[in-house]
Amino acid sequence: MSAEPRINDRIRVPEVRLVGPSGEQVGIVPLAKALELAQEYDLDLVEVAATARPPVCKLMDYGKFKYESAMKAREARKNQAHTVIKEMKLRPKIDPHDYDTKKGHVVRFLKQGDKVKITIMFRGREQSRPELGYRLLQRLAEDVADLGFVESNPKQDGRNMIMVLGPHKKKTEAMAEAREAQAARKAERQALQPGRVQHSSADGAEEVLDADEADEAPEAPAAAAEEEAPAEASAEA
Repeated sequence: MSAEPRINDRIRVPEVRLVGPSGEQVGIVPLAKALELAQEYDLDLVEVAATARPPVCKLMDYGKFKYESAMKAREARKNQAHTVIKEMKLRPKIDPHDYDTKKGHVVRFLKQGDKVKITIMFRGREQSRPELGYRLLQRLAEDVADLGFVESNPKQDGRNMIMVLGPHKKKTEAMAEAREAQAARKAERQALQPGRVQHSSADGAEEVLDADEADEAPEAPAAAAEEEAPAEASAEA
């Protein structure tokens, strides 16, 4: 069944409850009268409540209504927050440099409002020392405590030990902050750049000059003319 409402001559009922273009209640009128009013206002008659008795119809610009509805849906999808679970894998005897690198990724994920699944991978004899993985997970949780919290405590899963960190910020808040930071960086770059103007040369090519250079550019042809004048005078002499 189509989700599109019935409009104009597709409406097949003897009478409708009519709503005017500004939302005013016109009342129950014959369908022919409602269609006549739609033509008079140069609008569409749109069935907005088909299950009502009689159906409710409204006078509107249906093309404009569809466009605005599509834009609202697009904006809603743009701002919709999707919960994402990132994963970071570590070894129990990870060296300090690798640990800092991995922790940096976890910090970035949490700042983005994403959850992070931390997996400690045990190999060989390391499986007999689960406390190494537990201490490493506890250390990581403490290092990023200002950005996230332990949503799922460390637990053994076969050869691995798993812990899940959740962000303090909601995904929507993180997305809004990221957009604001991006806009601020763009404004700062534009403020640091000098004024730029386009200057067309004699051969038709366009050059982009700084504002100071642009002020001097128009004087160049005049200077060239002054240099050519003495040469012409000498030729006449």
